[in-house]
Amino acid sequence: MRADITLIGGVGIDLGGEEVYMKTPYGKVKAEEVALAGREVLFIPRHGEDHLPPHMVSYRAILCAAKKSGARRVISTNTVGTMSWHQVGSFVVPHDFVEFTRSRPATFFEHRAVHVDMTDPYCPQLRAALKEGVKATGMEPHDGIYVCTEGPHLETPAQIGMIRNFGDVVGMTGYPEVVLARELGLCYATICVVTNVAAGMKKDALTITEVLDQMAESIDRLRDIISHALPKIPEVRSCRCGEALDEAML
Repeated sequence: MRADITLIGGVGIDLGGEEVYMKTPYGKVKAEEVALAGREVLFIPRHGEDHLPPHMVSYRAILCAAKKSGARRVISTNTVGTMSWHQVGSFVVPHDFVEFTRSRPATFFEHRAVHVDMTDPYCPQLRAALKEGVKATGMEPHDGIYVCTEGPHLETPAQIGMIRNFGDVVGMTGYPEVVLARELGLCYATICVVTNVAAGMKKDALTITEVLDQMAESIDRLRDIISHALPKIPEVRSCRCGEALDEAML
């Protein structure tokens, strides 16, 4: 399959396409070939068939599969907790990120010094299209900074108290995808579903059931957002995402 766009789906996303398995140097990737909004899309469920925890996902394999499919653009979906009192069920299109991970391979260049520029971590063209997609469903998109934690445990109130100084939403899967995509010269942006208020910001304890229930309520709207966003992505890339390695410090 040749697909210009790869969609990486998080918890609860299933587009029901034709299954394919792609071999990469970092492992085999299960994907689906789907038609969405008149475009051929390669859909990759991030957590795989066994629902791997965030720190065990082979992010390098996923991005390699995207590149192998012919993709130049990658859209990902993430479930996040809000640290800025966004309404649960709303959508955030981050413009920057901070990460607090520990054990994830975060580069394809383990034996060479390659330093890709991350001044604009998320592709401006994809971000604009996703924001328009949110508006097309009758909602207003939120901007913000995505903070990625290691997991797989949910954050403690003390952790949230600290990282609220660094960002607006918190999740476990947005990094290192964003950096790996840049190393491959791929455009990358994410649409985040706010499924809960972060730990310690309300009296009740947070449960994974709360996250899954909200995601189930948001899945149809998320699919609509992406369907509205895809036609708004220009055919020609005017961003600098594809030039990342040309400008890297080698």
